Amino acid sequence: MAEDSSGGQEKTEDPTQRRLDKSREDGQVARSRELGTMAVLMTGAAGLMIFGGSIGSGMMDIMRDNFALSRSAIEQPGQMMEHLRDAGWHMGLLTLPLLVILSISAIVGTIGIGGILLSGKALLPKFSRMNPVSGLKKMIGPNSLVELVKSIAKVSLVLTIALTVLNMRVEDLLAMEWEAPEPAIEHMLWTVGWTFFLLSCSMILVAAIDVPFQIYSHQKKLKMTKQEVKDEFKETEGKPEVKGRIRRLQMEMSQRRMMQDVPTADVVITNPTHYAVALKYDAKSMGAPIVVAKGADEIALTIGRIARENKVELLQSPPLTRAIYHSTEIGGEIPGGLYIAVAQVLAYLYQLRQYRRGQGDRPPKPDTPIPDELRRDS
Repeated sequence: MAEDSSGGQEKTEDPTQRRLDKSREDGQVARSRELGTMAVLMTGAAGLMIFGGSIGSGMMDIMRDNFALSRSAIEQPGQMMEHLRDAGWHMGLLTLPLLVILSISAIVGTIGIGGILLSGKALLPKFSRMNPVSGLKKMIGPNSLVELVKSIAKVSLVLTIALTVLNMRVEDLLAMEWEAPEPAIEHMLWTVGWTFFLLSCSMILVAAIDVPFQIYSHQKKLKMTKQEVKDEFKETEGKPEVKGRIRRLQMEMSQRRMMQDVPTADVVITNPTHYAVALKYDAKSMGAPIVVAKGADEIALTIGRIARENKVELLQSPPLTRAIYHSTEIGGEIPGGLYIAVAQVLAYLYQLRQYRRGQGDRPPKPDTPIPDELRRDS
């Protein structure tokens, strides 16, 4: 296990988000060279197999033009420079599609893990990069051993596959001697592309091992001691803007949970626009009705909207709404002084449901008596 050089504590804690963000700002992210190599080899092989024919034909045309030059043209430096410029231009156009896909694959392979990162700090000189002691530690460290084993494995795989392909294709390669120049070049490019494709397949295994290792190594490098985590927590928690952000997040989460409970309410009592409280009562599990949601202004309107969408009964009773809103917290039972008023509301709802089923007359709205000590004017 890694140890903190200053305090001797083991770095056992996962890095905090702040540590991860700082590492990214410094240009330190997990990267895998093998993933980029594999991507370039595979796309290069596919490009040679796809564009090999057109590249071969174009090369033959350039060669014909070169062989058709007259002696007088060869002896004129100006004409030769112009001819070479045209040949280079045509060769560039022939290979442009291949170069484009190779460039794209190199970029994609590089950002395959770690993502896109633009950091000027990674270009700044660091003393640790010039310190011979640090360099020596890297040379004899565990990462160097892994890189050595990986390099040996790569070379062994590549040599094995290259020799196998040559052994399989030796007759085809020798047969090119009897082919016409144009099909011989196309055949050669296709064979090279196929060889590169097989080599890139070997790199899939190397990349499959290297990518998780690089991610693990990067995470291990960023691990923190318990003291570092505590110090960072104290530093961030002490900032007013962080505290404010935490409070906002807590309030948002609380409101989301509250809104999810509105559909479970038995009734929503409103002011009708300034306040709203959602009540729920289960005689088997509750000693008294509880407030599952409450809010003022926009939140009150949202509670009313959710209640209507979920067919929860709404009842306008400004005095009772204000009394419950100011006296009871979310999740709490209503005070004893409001038992009679709320009992009248629940009885009214029961009678109203019976009336809607065609049983009995429409009940009058309850008068909901509010004790003076719980009454609020606003």
